Amino acid sequence: MADNQEKLALVTGASQGIGAATAKILASNGYHVILCARNSKTLESVEEEIFANGGSATIAPLDLTDGDSISRLATAIEGRWGHLDVMVLNAAILGNLGPVSQMDPKIFNEVLTLNLLSQQALIAYFDPMLRKSANASVIGLSSSVGRNARAFWGGYGASKAAFENLLLSYAEEVANLSKIKVAIVDPGRTRTAMRAKAYPGEDPNSVKEPIIVAQSILDLIDKGFETGHYLALGK
Repeated sequence: MADNQEKLALVTGASQGIGAATAKILASNGYHVILCARNSKTLESVEEEIFANGGSATIAPLDLTDGDSISRLATAIEGRWGHLDVMVLNAAILGNLGPVSQMDPKIFNEVLTLNLLSQQALIAYFDPMLRKSANASVIGLSSSVGRNARAFWGGYGASKAAFENLLLSYAEEVANLSKIKVAIVDPGRTRTAMRAKAYPGEDPNSVKEPIIVAQSILDLIDKGFETGHYLALGK
């Protein structure tokens, strides 16, 4: 990144949880953050908090399952900034937990569309801008069930296993052609809406806050990492 370029980050799923916390901490550390999620009202709330703390951000309400929306966003960002320094791929859905033999095909398709197909589209459309950064970071949020199969988590786990493979393949493809580095972060037990859906009886105070994950992501970006790095935060 040239000295006269504004540091730019794109965070998906930025309206709540880990995405919102990551967007806020990046903004507080000098990044202009593009906030992506479906809900414009919650995005505006995150943006207002960023502004109140002296940071800068732009909201981009969109449905990531719509490839045309991603294309339009990429065109707009390239036209205004021309580059991208950080991309945090956080948006995902849990779907329904249950036996593989009884999975609802429609819901499973929705999980794969957002958790995998949309991630490929984001990489494809923003790759040219990442290549224009002198030190680009792509951070993908995953889950332990993507590497360790768990009963009743087959749909979500399969989407995350495929997502990780996709990211690591991309990392290998660009390793010798650009400064882009890719890392995967498994946040572990974290106080999010998805966690509450998966474990409805769990005391939310028994798991860590999203800001802990966000700080770990910032540390990765600031300190640097070898492409393909896997960070598991555990409990």
